[in-house]
Amino acid sequence: MHPRHSVDFGTAVDELAELEADGLDAVAIAEAYSMDAVSRLGFVAARTTRVELLTGILPIYSRTPTATAMSAAGLDLVSGGRFTLGLGTSGPQVIEGFHGVPFDLPLQRTREVIEICRAVWRREEVRYDGVAYQLPAVGGTGLGKPLKMIDRPLRERIPIQVAALGPKNVELTAELAEGWQPIFFFPDRAHDAWGEPLSAGMARRDPALGALQIVTSVPVAVGDDLDHLLDEPRRNLAFYIGGMGARGRNFYNDLCVRYGYPDAAARVQELFLAGRRDEAAAAVPDELVRGTTLIGSAGYVRDRIAAFAAAGVGMIIARSVDDTREGRRRSLAALRAAAG
Repeated sequence: MHPRHSVDFGTAVDELAELEADGLDAVAIAEAYSMDAVSRLGFVAARTTRVELLTGILPIYSRTPTATAMSAAGLDLVSGGRFTLGLGTSGPQVIEGFHGVPFDLPLQRTREVIEICRAVWRREEVRYDGVAYQLPAVGGTGLGKPLKMIDRPLRERIPIQVAALGPKNVELTAELAEGWQPIFFFPDRAHDAWGEPLSAGMARRDPALGALQIVTSVPVAVGDDLDHLLDEPRRNLAFYIGGMGARGRNFYNDLCVRYGYPDAAARVQELFLAGRRDEAAAAVPDELVRGTTLIGSAGYVRDRIAAFAAAGVGMIIARSVDDTREGRRRSLAALRAAAG
């Protein structure tokens, strides 16, 4: 489950302890351009005992690879081995606009960050001659020397998941990572969008990585006569398809096209960028909204959970549409009942 983005984070974590007792399995905290995920997950680790902890996601550009490895090892330590490192590229708007770092070499950087993190966790003297990263650094004073992490990590191999959308990034994820975090996962059309890159990446995958775990965040509400609750995820889809990127450089718009809605993708973006947000939301295909959510009767949600599972999803991170304390508890209970 995703905790609320709220200044009253302590109250949200109090609630997580209740949800853990109710059977919550995992907590994911995102990092975009709000408060960082690492400090918040550390607080969650101290207040929980069983739930798995995920970053969903840490942008690869905002920290050096070794800093990412150190943070992951720290979170794994304080949580007693419950941490999974979720990584992603984010996009040019955030990386260049908020972090002031060029959005370059996203595929190569993803590969190199993963390789460097694993070397750090093995406590090797890190020597790395990559395209994006060189350790020791090239240039500068020339005084840098290879170092290994001082402390021994709790685990030598912390699981890594990658949030990937584009075909090449999905292929890379299937090759290198323990897990994949796709956004707006539409199980009925997932094979059309990602079947080929997943197969290509799996063909090069080290068997020691095991099966690729697919983890996706899904808006959830279980009950009768809930069509009105589709409005919020519809607006969210419009925001991403229409506004998260420029024309020709919007990964979510590209995904909408690969799902089979090229005309709708173009229309949503046109309306959103023109400031006509309500019309943009109305232009999002109803099939796409329903296919990427779990909103409906218990029987309907049960069938949709089966569809997610059949498409390979191993974990659903629920985002309760009813954003109240009791609403989230009801959603979790109803979701667990529907899932059997």
